[in-house]
This record gives sequence, structure tokens and C-alpha cells, in this order.
Amino acid sequence: MSVTDETVLPELRNAWWEHGVRRRAETGVLGVFAELPQFVRQAIALAWRADKMRTTVVGLATLGSGAMATFGLLSTQKLLVALFAGGPTPDRVRAALPALVALAAATALRGALGIAIGYAQNGLTPRVNQAAERRLFEATTAVRLDAFDADAFADDMERASRGSDAANGLVHDTSNVLAGFVGLAAVAVAVVLINPLLLLALVVATVPNGYAALRAGHLRYSSYLAGSVRRRRRNVLERQMADRESAPELRSYGLRKFLLGQYDMVMGAQTTEDLTLARRVTTTTSVGAVISGLGLGGVWVLLGFLLAGGHIPLAAAVTCVVAVQAAQRALSTVTFQLDGMFTDGQFFKEYVNFLERAKQYMPGADRRDRPKPPALRRLDIRAVSLRYPDRDTCAVDQVSLTIEAGQTVAFVGENGSGKSTLAAMIGALRAPTDGVIEWNGRPVADWDRDAVIARIAVVLQEHHKWPYTAATNIAMGDLSVDAEQDRIETAALRAAAHETIQSLPYGYRTLLDRTFKEGHDLSGGQWQRITAARGFYRDADLLIMDEPSSALDPRAEDALFQAIRSRQGHRTTILITHRLANVKHADQIFVLHEGLLVEQGTHADLMARAGRYAGLFTLQAAGYQ
Repeated sequence: MSVTDETVLPELRNAWWEHGVRRRAETGVLGVFAELPQFVRQAIALAWRADKMRTTVVGLATLGSGAMATFGLLSTQKLLVALFAGGPTPDRVRAALPALVALAAATALRGALGIAIGYAQNGLTPRVNQAAERRLFEATTAVRLDAFDADAFADDMERASRGSDAANGLVHDTSNVLAGFVGLAAVAVAVVLINPLLLLALVVATVPNGYAALRAGHLRYSSYLAGSVRRRRRNVLERQMADRESAPELRSYGLRKFLLGQYDMVMGAQTTEDLTLARRVTTTTSVGAVISGLGLGGVWVLLGFLLAGGHIPLAAAVTCVVAVQAAQRALSTVTFQLDGMFTDGQFFKEYVNFLERAKQYMPGADRRDRPKPPALRRLDIRAVSLRYPDRDTCAVDQVSLTIEAGQTVAFVGENGSGKSTLAAMIGALRAPTDGVIEWNGRPVADWDRDAVIARIAVVLQEHHKWPYTAATNIAMGDLSVDAEQDRIETAALRAAAHETIQSLPYGYRTLLDRTFKEGHDLSGGQWQRITAARGFYRDADLLIMDEPSSALDPRAEDALFQAIRSRQGHRTTILITHRLANVKHADQIFVLHEGLLVEQGTHADLMARAGRYAGLFTLQAAGYQ
């Protein structure tokens, strides 16, 4: 089977959205030139927002450097005319002295301007990087959770992550291209003064290389877009083969050969693409170099013809040689930077487009202007449904229920029944596809979103291990300078985490990440205690706990559920767990099956009904007999 066979790794297939992107990437060179002014405007605008003073210095110094280049070439011509004139050598040297002084001054000033450009660009780079990254993170941290369910969002974000590098590259490339074009303009002025025909020959010698550079950059961009999924798959494999967390199972299940095989398939497809790209780029640049070489030879032939026919003096011919050498340097700068500028410009456009597309996933800005909700009195879920983009059926289907303040309720059911999805909607993490959730009789969407979230604490089953101290992990989200230590420890005690934390090398100040110096790692159960403590620390009106004890030992589990029961009567708690013995004391138990609410009532009511809940409870209880 071929290593590029897409039946082996579905992740290598081209997604539907790539076709439109590829068509845009295959725009002709004329289309590229049409886009360059847009890139220049974007680069200048980005740099200007990042640092106005340094942007001004770079622009003015670049123009000044080009003006000095032109002045230097004209001074060179005057110098040569004076030196090649008739008369005694001392007289010729004295006649050339003003031009020599002018040339030296122009050269020195141009060098000083180059230093100023370098200093300004070095100071501008980190500011541009920070501005671009900040804009990206502002978007990725603000989009709704359903954005990560959308097709191609991860690929869009992966390409947009190059935005800061592309922004810096675009700013630098624009500055260098401007310098190159100014240099070419200086050469053009000098050559036109000698003979206009030389300018035409020089254009023939430069245009093919510029075309080849743009075409090569275009090919690289197309290849980059097409390989987006392969890169993500390769990065995943690299982490799996070299990450501490995957290392035990890799060895336990003998996954080394399997993962290396997956890597070979992905990289086989990528290498084939890279070789094709290298061949096309080499062909394009070689053809451009040959044509430009022939054009440059034509310049020398024409110059020799003009000199032999007496159409130009020797001094002008020598000046032309100097000008052509300057043109080659400027051309090298322009062609190389045009390539980078176009490529960075396209990447930056992906970054800009991602920011624009992310707006459709942003919570309504006007929701922050809406009233803040009072303390929870009642929560009404009315015919709520949610369908994920890649599913044919609803994860939650027309569920209606009511939760009174102070109640402890439980969502139970088999895996995939919709418990966590329903809890995510109640916790304002997801918006219902249909139906409405009401806080004190008013739709949640009509309240200030941030204020609603502030009244809810969610302890997720798939919690994230934040690489911060134990104290910071518990007080996560507390924006005060110093979270209250007593409050942190109280929350840890309720979650049976206090003794675990005290046993760490630095107690609550221990960094919970072994990849850092003096960091420490925790077991799954210990992490679950830290996560539960985070929920208790917030002391919210509504606490949602999704499988909070799946990794806990019996003592820790008992302590946790005692803390949960202590909220009953004055705080509202939604509990999701498969250990049904822990929900016997719940005020209401809601049983879900395949997204539907099939039963509800107290433990006694449901057991007397002898339905789905009674069957699950009896089956689980039998295991303890």
C-alpha cells in the first residue's frame, strides 16, 4: 500500500474548504502584484500601531538612504569625469576633490542611516510580535466553545498562529523592498543620464528574476496550505513519541512500531510534496536566472557598442558599470524580499481572515451591557436541544426541567446520554440549538454574560492540568493580586486536597508541572481533588460537578460528597456521576437516555418506579454485595 494512500490516514484527505483556498493560492503573478499594495498598507498600519516613532524612523531613513545612493552615483560620475579629463594629474585631482568629498559624505550618511534603520527595526520587531500575538489570543480566548467543534477551525487557527512571525516578516520585507526599489530608482536615474537604451536593457535583465521569485513564493504558499492537516498530524505524532504522559502506554502496549509506521506514512506524503515543490521552485528560479543572465549580457554588449561608437565617454561607461553592479545588489534585495513579502503577506492574510472569521463565534458584545443577574432563585430549562455540527442526531433533545435554588440535583445515565452536554449549556459554556434556559424566569441570553458566568462554577470531568502553583490552581480566575490563603485552604479541605498539598515540597507554593525546575507532578486522583477545590473556592450560586470522584479513593470520595451535601439548602448543585450511591440524597434525579429526559424524581420515587434508574442502581449495587 502506498504511503500516501488516503485510506490509511483519513486526516491526510483534503477538506472541502481547502479547494477554495488553493484556487486563491494559484492566482497568477499579475494577481500577486495586485495584492502587494494591500500588503504594504497592512504592514505599515501594523507597525504604526505597534510603535509610531520607530516606524517613522524606518520609513524616513529608508527614503534618505535611497536618496544618498542616487547622490552617490551622480557624485561618482562627476568624480570620474574630472579624473578622465585632460590636463596635469594634480589639476585633475583638485578638480575631482569636491565630487570625492560629496561621495564620501553620501556614503557615510547612507551608512549612518542604515544603522538607524537597524536599531529601529530591532526595537520594532518585539512590539509588532506582541501586538499580533495579543490580537490572536484575544480572539482564541473569547470565541464560544462551539467554535472548536466547527469544521476547519483548528486548521484556520494553526495557520493563523504564524500571524506574529508573518507580521514581523511583512514589516521587515516591506522596509527592505522599499530600500531595494529606491536603490533601483537610483540606478535608473544614473543610467538614463548616460543613455536611455541602457535602462531598457537593464529592465530585461531584472524582470525575469522578479517574476521567478514571486512564482516560487506562490508555489511555497500553495504547498503550505495543502500540508496543513499533515503538519498537525505530524505534530501530534511527535508529541506521542516524545512526551512524558504518553511514554508509559507507548511501552506497555508496544506502540513504538505502530507510531513510527504512522510517522513514516505522514512524512512519506509530506516528503513527496516537498520534493515536488523543490523541483518546481528550482525550475522556475533557474529559468528566471538564465533569462536575466542573457539580459545582463545584452547590457554589456550595448555598453560596448556605445563606447566603441563614441556615443558615450569612458567616464560614463565606468559609471554605468558601477550602476549595474549597484542594480544587481538592489535587484537581489528586491527579488528575495518580494518572495518573502508575498509569502508573509499571504500568511498574514490568513491571520487577518481568521480574526475576521472568529467574529462569528464571538458572544454578543451587547450582552455585556445587559443587566447583571441577581442571586439564583430558579433555573428553568425549556425544550432545550443541542446538535453538534458533525452529528445527525441531537446530543440533547427537547429536555425540559426546573431546578430550585438550594437544591442538589443529579444527572444520571449511560455514557453518551447527554448529561455533560446539558450541564455545559446550563453552565453557559454552550448555547442551545433550540429552546431556552432561564435564570430567575429570564433567558440567560438576556443577562450580562460575564456576570452569569461569575455566578457559576464548573468542575469538568476532562479538567486541564494548569502548570501553576497549587494555590493558583485552586484560586484560578481570581484576579485579585493575592487570593486569600485561608479561603484557598478551606476549599482544599472541602475537596480532601489539603493534606496532599501540604505534603508537597513547597506546600501551596509548589509548581504543579515537572517539566519546570522544582516542579512536581500529581496523580490523577490528586489532580481531581485540586479541580474540585477550585469549584468550592468560587462558592458560586450554582456548582456543576461532572464526575468529580472518578479517580478518588473511598475516603477522599466520601469527604468530597459530604462537602457537596453541605451545600444543600443554601447553594444549588448539579451533580453528574455514574456512582449512583452518591446521588441518593439528591433533591431531584434526572435520568437521560440518548439525549432524552426519560425519568425524574427522588431516589425513592425512581426505585419504586422500577424503571431505567432502578435497573442501573440495582446492577451497580449488586457489585458491592
